[in-house]
Amino acid sequence: MAQYTLEEKDGFTVLGIGTELKSHYTDFAGITKEKADFWQAVSQDGRLDTLKALATNDYIFAVNEAVNNKMMHYAGVMTEKELPEADRVIQFPKGEYLVVKGEGKTSEELSNQLTGIAFGQVLPEAKNFAYVGGPNATVEMGQRDGVVYGEIWIPVVRK
Repeated sequence: MAQYTLEEKDGFTVLGIGTELKSHYTDFAGITKEKADFWQAVSQDGRLDTLKALATNDYIFAVNEAVNNKMMHYAGVMTEKELPEADRVIQFPKGEYLVVKGEGKTSEELSNQLTGIAFGQVLPEAKNFAYVGGPNATVEMGQRDGVVYGEIWIPVVRK
């Protein structure tokens, strides 16, 4: 099984700008393209920089959340501040989280790799914990030696 840890986290808030993902949840290629197009747009039009200016740390969150039966994807930062252009204040609950660490050549590669490991390997094989919904996020934490590094945080419950 892939390397992972279970970590207790305090509740935290992510301010996000989002998009609805229209691809079927099993259409990995479609979802990946929609996310890539979204990130390119928010990076180019300045919305991501506006969010970063409000952040309490250097982390950039790529959040997935089901909202009103829609699959939503957000670019976000950890902050207590507000922004009129933001689409959602995302509350992450206090509790236990599945954490998988990794690195990639780009933010997109990092996110795809961590999502694949967590949802494709760790969660299907897990015997003593499960993901039961709620927001989850890949967290880009920085760059070193030419690679982007970060983690995926998925709230879990003990079985």
